[in-house]
Amino acid sequence: MKDVIAAIRYEIEEAKKRARRDDEVTLVAVSKTHPWESVQEALDAGLTVFGENRVQELTGKFPLEREGYTLRLIGHLQSNKVKSVIGYVDAIDSVDSLKILKAIDKESAAAGKVMPVLLQVNTSGEASKSGFSSPDDIYRCIDAYSDLSHVRIEGLMTIGPLTDEEKAIRESFASLKALSEDLKVRYPEIPFKELSMGMSSDYLLAIEMGSTMVRIGSAIFGARDER
Repeated sequence: MKDVIAAIRYEIEEAKKRARRDDEVTLVAVSKTHPWESVQEALDAGLTVFGENRVQELTGKFPLEREGYTLRLIGHLQSNKVKSVIGYVDAIDSVDSLKILKAIDKESAAAGKVMPVLLQVNTSGEASKSGFSSPDDIYRCIDAYSDLSHVRIEGLMTIGPLTDEEKAIRESFASLKALSEDLKVRYPEIPFKELSMGMSSDYLLAIEMGSTMVRIGSAIFGARDER
């Protein structure tokens, strides 16, 4: 795994050079369906940021007390699961409604912490994907955000379309980038510093389009067991 991770890091740096970027791109290792032993191997190889899709798998796999790495929830979060995940994660990257944002704020307050979050946007229009589907929905959410004191919006997240068509993937990522720039103007008090987009099949293209955070699973851990 160490050689695989080194190769991915090299490709990330090469993609940044092609895009003439000198900022940081965070590599989030997604261990969905893979055991703790695989996570430990990735830790030993130097990875420090991990992401999980499912609350039940996350809380069953990762220890509550951690040192040397951070853990992000990147999958859809239901209201009834918010309380159980707050103590485990360092960030929630899949906020797709004001209702969820308020629930995270409430449970974070009870836990005595401020939770960094990303707003998930459905840029592909696919019904199977979660996320805000229109800018107006996001505006309404952010307008209510000023009343919340235990969440911190740090940027946006999207999942590219399930296709091999580069044009469609580019359009998806470009729309998230454009939305981020729009929000920086509308809400200058919020940094919107993170653009989480790009997975194993499209992360190099995502970096070219401005991604600051790529979520890589199968390219690191191998094929998933979806049983």
